[in-house]
Amino acid sequence: MAKLYFRYGAMNSGKTALLLQAVHNYEEQGMKVLVAKPAKDTKGDMNIVSRIGLERKVDFLITPEDNVYKYVKNYNEDIKCIFVDEAQFLEKIQVDELMQIVIKLNIPVICYGLRTDFQANGFTGSTRLLEIAHTIEEMKTICKCGKKAMYNGRMVNGKFTFDGDQIAIDGKDKVTYEALCPHCYYDKLITYNKYKNK
Repeated sequence: MAKLYFRYGAMNSGKTALLLQAVHNYEEQGMKVLVAKPAKDTKGDMNIVSRIGLERKVDFLITPEDNVYKYVKNYNEDIKCIFVDEAQFLEKIQVDELMQIVIKLNIPVICYGLRTDFQANGFTGSTRLLEIAHTIEEMKTICKCGKKAMYNGRMVNGKFTFDGDQIAIDGKDKVTYEALCPHCYYDKLITYNKYKNK
């Protein structure tokens, strides 16, 4: 029986690299897969790009208006698995459509993404995946202090910020991210608020 999987982790936990490794394993066995990402992820344009330099062109970009179930149902090849990178950017209904693919078409769907944004708020796609996925796995990474990282700190011009739009793509407009443990995250938040209010 096919399942819907959600593999989440903080920034730099190797999500994309592991997705690409899994895709390679399927394809090496001669199995056809579909690789997708939401169009909101403009990093790499039509490619999935890992921080360690791995990259692959996606089979399709998912715009907010797309019906993912209909796209896959109308696909003419025998698909053995669907991989979705940056799944946090999916719409709630699109996560439900992924579940329809699993149930009605019996195709496993493996989603990779962030659980929360830089303000520790859930993304629409990841929140829905946490609610309905058959299997949920945390991919671990560490903070600079050596503790388990759970949060995503956003930096602009090298300085931590806790204001701004939910979506800002890593590497664009001088935005970068750092995986932080709870202690370091809240320490930086307190410092930010202290100087912001002066």
